[in-house]
Amino acid sequence: MSNISLIVLLLALMAIAYQVGMVRSRKVATINPGVRMHSRPQHYGMMVGLWAVLPAFFVLLIWAWFAPGVINTMVQASLPAEFATLDGNGMRIVMRRISNLAANFGIVADAADWELVAAEYMKQLQHSSTMLLTALMATLASAGLVISFYKIQPQLRARHQVERVVKVLLVLCSTVAVLTTVGIVLSMVGETMKFFSFIKPSDFFFGTTWNPRFSTTGVGEGSLTGSQGSFGLLPLLSGTMLVAFIALVVAIPLGLMVAIYLSEYAPAKFRATAKPVIEVLAGIPTIVYGFFALVTVGPFLTDFGAMLGLTIRATSALTAGVVMGIMIIPFISSLTDDIITQVPKTMRDGSLGLGATKSETILKVVLPAALPGIVGAVLLAASRAIGETMIVVLAAGNSPALTANPFEAVSTVTVTIVNQLTGDNDFASPQSLVAFALGLTLFVITLLLNVMALVIVRKYREQYE
Repeated sequence: MSNISLIVLLLALMAIAYQVGMVRSRKVATINPGVRMHSRPQHYGMMVGLWAVLPAFFVLLIWAWFAPGVINTMVQASLPAEFATLDGNGMRIVMRRISNLAANFGIVADAADWELVAAEYMKQLQHSSTMLLTALMATLASAGLVISFYKIQPQLRARHQVERVVKVLLVLCSTVAVLTTVGIVLSMVGETMKFFSFIKPSDFFFGTTWNPRFSTTGVGEGSLTGSQGSFGLLPLLSGTMLVAFIALVVAIPLGLMVAIYLSEYAPAKFRATAKPVIEVLAGIPTIVYGFFALVTVGPFLTDFGAMLGLTIRATSALTAGVVMGIMIIPFISSLTDDIITQVPKTMRDGSLGLGATKSETILKVVLPAALPGIVGAVLLAASRAIGETMIVVLAAGNSPALTANPFEAVSTVTVTIVNQLTGDNDFASPQSLVAFALGLTLFVITLLLNVMALVIVRKYREQYE
């Protein structure tokens, strides 16, 4: 029986135990009519369900963690004596082949006799492990169910037990989220330090040329130092900020005006129809936006620029920024609309009662009160614009040049990360390690945006609350 099947059975057992606990609590309350039950029936039911499932689930986790290692050790001990001298990589290759044969993924006709014997032994061990685990979980689940069932009494604080378990689960979930973030950052930091062992940080952060290719000359034979090309960040950073800036210039005014109209002026029927239609833009895959930019928007901007005497490339920062701005309009309009509608009606009524017009009320009362939420919406849109990849891959031209001209082709940090990690790469070379340095740079930029937004939100929240 697989681990997934065991988890499904535990969930089914929890549902049954929950109902059993509720029935038992009601029966105890009927038997003791003059005594008030401490907790509600659902608390007793949840307590019985937790006692029946949690011990068995923890055993499942521990077993899944340690059992594969124990089985592999026992299989390795059964191999012929000549395999005892294999190094770590060689033993891993042998065990992977045996594991494939045991899982019927290997070709039996090409296997040696000792491999077939080891695979059969591994099958037996895995079967015995599964049977033992199932029996142990069934014993613990039955014991937990019976013990908690008979513990139900009027004075039992079932609600407190359930709340403690829920609190522990919430803490574990929060810890997992925090540790995941820390793990991501540490993994990028470690690889970035390796990259900086090849390239000076000053050359990376202040370099103006991006050309990560090996040169024909180097310091010495087989040496990477001095032969790996140029890894200047500034062309990529300028392209990222230029495209994001154009996108925000397009999205912020349109998004705010859409939100203001839908929340303050639009009839209820029109609002109920228009808002979902606008939010559909957020669900369109970004690759579709990229094709739209490449096929429609780029040629249109080129022709429009020719009418004005301007040279606008079909694949340029302007093309990518305009299409990206269209993509992030729903992020700004939808969130801003929700924030504006949450502004208390009393503030509007007070402004109108003092003689202000509706437009003055919106401009001087509603929008300042909703500013923290608007800043959050703009921050989300900016983060999406900075981290977007597919639109820029197809529409920006992928030209890492240090330029402020929106009519020229540019490249961004995210596109370069994709380029450096595409194909069969050696992760010991600066050409691949630079992707981690670029990712860490994006993380720091996003962190700074969050800090700035928090400062603004706290300032205006204190003013209007």
